[in-house]
Amino acid sequence: MENRLSDRDFFLREDVVQISKDLLGMHLVTYFDGIRTIGRIVEVEAYRGPDDKACHAYNNRRTPRTEVMYQQGGTAYIYFCYGIHHLFNIVTAPAEKAHAVLIRALEPVENIETMLARRGMERLQPRLTAGPGALSQALGIKTDWSGIDLLHPDSPIWLEKPEQFAHEAIAASPRIGVESAGFAATWPWRFFYQNNRWVTKSPFNKQGVNIF
Repeated sequence: MENRLSDRDFFLREDVVQISKDLLGMHLVTYFDGIRTIGRIVEVEAYRGPDDKACHAYNNRRTPRTEVMYQQGGTAYIYFCYGIHHLFNIVTAPAEKAHAVLIRALEPVENIETMLARRGMERLQPRLTAGPGALSQALGIKTDWSGIDLLHPDSPIWLEKPEQFAHEAIAASPRIGVESAGFAATWPWRFFYQNNRWVTKSPFNKQGVNIF
């Protein structure tokens, strides 16, 4: 049964790090062209507007691409990376704060056959949805949907709280691919289920600190 997350206050909190942790275990759902796909969130990264050098909105930077980040929490921020990948983020905090959570990996839940077809794969492997570009392709998410309100009842992308909420050990590590972010590069703002096979492969996985 559909159980859309409709609590705006969940996304309007100003602690993007806490929201990132709270998103673990939730379902990311898409419904495109009559096809529904679902993945369970198992890895995320937090980015915090003005003072986070790894964030697109560092130092209150505003561009046509990042303007979406200044909308209210619960908005989708999807950007094109390396001319190949569509990376899905959820804007958090009140408008003008420019905080966001990058969804980095999913555990497939529903309509795996469609996910495989979208990824050009024949058998189920972690690379199906491990990695932000891979999961967006598997769920059919593209930059066309950047700026939509994920809480709107007609949104084709939304979050659900699963009826059976499995609890796993959560670990924290530095974020991936932000080595040039200076002082922010070592912030432990990547959160993931420590022993989940669908998490992105990274040297940080073994170094991650168990926080729950």
